[in-house]
Parts: sequence; structure tokens; C-alpha cells
Amino acid sequence: MRVQDLARSEGINAGTIRHYVRIGLLQAPKDDNGYHNFGRTEQQRLRFIRQARDLGFTLDDIQTILQEAEKGKSPCPVVRHLIEPRLVEARKRLLEMQAMVERMESAMQSWQSLPDCQPCGDHLCHLIEGSDHETLAGQDQTACRSGDNCCVQ
Repeated sequence: MRVQDLARSEGINAGTIRHYVRIGLLQAPKDDNGYHNFGRTEQQRLRFIRQARDLGFTLDDIQTILQEAEKGKSPCPVVRHLIEPRLVEARKRLLEMQAMVERMESAMQSWQSLPDCQPCGDHLCHLIEGSDHETLAGQDQTACRSGDNCCVQ
């Protein structure tokens, strides 16, 4: 089957398959017209690559695992060794994501009482940029530091 057929059957982007061929993770003979002809072996290898990626292995990790298997050795010891730093990285990203969720929740809460503003010389969106605004006495407007009346309350 050709790249498009393999991509469709596996629910993956054809560009991803082409990338895997370029870097040597997938190998398929070419037909007389120069198209890669993928068979069952390459399809199974692609599934393995996707499963490894789903577990957090990098493409370099996967290349190492495949090289061990191609030597006729069990790649399992390598897999056990390689997953440890991937787990550490995943835990770090999880903590970073949890911190971002907290920042987002805090921002949503504090933004509820702030006015909508037009972009001006001080900001594009004061909610994100945190520009200081002052409520003008007796008016339904706020002012930026520059004195622009860009916000309506």
C-alpha cells in the first residue's frame, strides 16, 4: 500500500509517515514509479512506533529500541532503562500544567470585575498584560497610565 493508504488505515498524517521514512524508522521498498510500497511488516512497525510515542518515548528512543530488536536482542532492558527519564519529564510537565491551570483559574476570577478595553498605547489586552487602570471619579470609565480613556465599565 502507498503512503496515503497506510495513513488512512492507521489514522495518521501521511507527512508523519514520510518523516518516519526520512529518518529511518520506517523502511519500505519503492515500486517502479518511485512510490513506497508498505506491507504488513511496515504497518506493524508503524503501530509499534505510535504505541511507543503514546508512552512518551522520543523518536531517538524508538530508533534505539528498534536497533536492538534488529540485532536479534531483546529490547526490553533498553525499554525499561529509557522509560525512567521519560517518566521524570512527564511528571515535571504535569506539575507545570497544574501550575498553569491555577494561574488560569486565578486570572478568570480576577478578570470578572475588570472592564473591557480597547487597544491603546499602553496595552493590547489589559487582562493579559496586567496594565494598571484607574476608575475615573464619578464616571463609568477607567484610564490607562497614559491617560487614554480606552476602557468602558
